[in-house]
Amino acid sequence: MSTFERGPDLPPPVTQVGVIGWLRRNLFSSWLYSFLTLLALYLVWIVVPPVINWALLDASWSGTAREDCTSDGACWVFVSVRFNQFMYGFYPEAQQWRVNIIYGTLFLLMTPLFLKAFPWKTALGGFIIFVYPFIAYGLLDGAWFGLEVVETTRWGGLSLTLILAGVGCVAALPLGIILALGRRATDMPAAKSLCVIFIEFWRGVPLITVLFMSSVMLPLFLPEGVQFDKLMRALIGITLFQSAYMAEVIRGGLQAIPKGQYEAADALGLGYWKKTGLIVLPQAMKIVIPGIVNTFIALIKDTTLVLIIGLFELLGMIQNALNDPNWLGYATEGYAFTALTFWIICFSLSRYSMRIERKLHTGH
Repeated sequence: MSTFERGPDLPPPVTQVGVIGWLRRNLFSSWLYSFLTLLALYLVWIVVPPVINWALLDASWSGTAREDCTSDGACWVFVSVRFNQFMYGFYPEAQQWRVNIIYGTLFLLMTPLFLKAFPWKTALGGFIIFVYPFIAYGLLDGAWFGLEVVETTRWGGLSLTLILAGVGCVAALPLGIILALGRRATDMPAAKSLCVIFIEFWRGVPLITVLFMSSVMLPLFLPEGVQFDKLMRALIGITLFQSAYMAEVIRGGLQAIPKGQYEAADALGLGYWKKTGLIVLPQAMKIVIPGIVNTFIALIKDTTLVLIIGLFELLGMIQNALNDPNWLGYATEGYAFTALTFWIICFSLSRYSMRIERKLHTGH
């Protein structure tokens, strides 16, 4: 009886391997995808080259006055001349070293936190969160260290944007955790009701209204002669507003934890705080990392709203510079610089959050 012997497999066609194969599978797999690919390439062709020519090739890069912008491209001279103001606001030029020291020191303090072998991460993190902000405020204000006093109304630019975003993020996270736990505390109806009312109230009010109320209405309820710093009022309003959104993000993570985790903790005899702190909350925080970072990114962009209460952060300083008669007509360059700065900050934050997700992805 004869047997059938299979011959050698033929190699796949050339059109299914290499670059050609990748193009066919991903860009030209059907007539619809082919049309969309060609349309996207056409849009890139008509948009990207003019933008590159305007922003880079035909741009004016050096100079000190409007007259130095002689090309048809962007006038980055406007940004270079006003760069210090965009970074520091109205902070005195002779005292700007204090801002540099604060952010430089913060960078050096946070660097060891990214090293696996560093042994004192908890202590250093606690110092950065609970102690360093007061040192930074004293150095910026100057009164505590015998330096020239610089009122918060003169703070501005990117440095003020980072202060608003940083304090808002750091303060809103623990408050949001407490609110989320309180909203799920079914055995404490009074605390749960207070948390629900707090969260729904702040989520139902626009941030611009919160800032306006904190700046204009709050002083009316203070005792006569009591002054409250405008920046501090804005920080409190931003923190309360952001904590409500943070609470809902964290509550979603708590609800995503399987019921078996709670039952296992109860079977081990753990109390509420140990069960929450050691088992439930760490898993919930890992789940909602994208939501937390998304909330932080939204806050960074929302800091531009403080302009309505007279605080000139980065966008406010751009708009203030555009009112200068010597630089009229260069709004595009100013807004492009602002957009690029915010994009770098937000994109870096999103990339770092993805790195944390991959590092903590240990459930596979």
